[in-house]
Amino acid sequence: MSERAAPFYCPYCGDEDLRPAEQGHGAWECAACNRAFQLKFLGLLARGLRRHDSGGDPT
Repeated sequence: MSERAAPFYCPYCGDEDLRPAEQGHGAWECAACNRAFQLKFLGLLARGLRRHDSGGDPT
């Protein structure tokens, strides 16, 4: 099983100085704004992916 991708920036301040937190899986700490947050995958949506081809304006 592969590792999960790390976040690229803090969702609160946008800084990139993130470190894994000790609170558990998916927990991160931002050194710039001193906040801790956790990321969690909830699942796939039941509707799935839909393609919206409008074909442009009718002429």
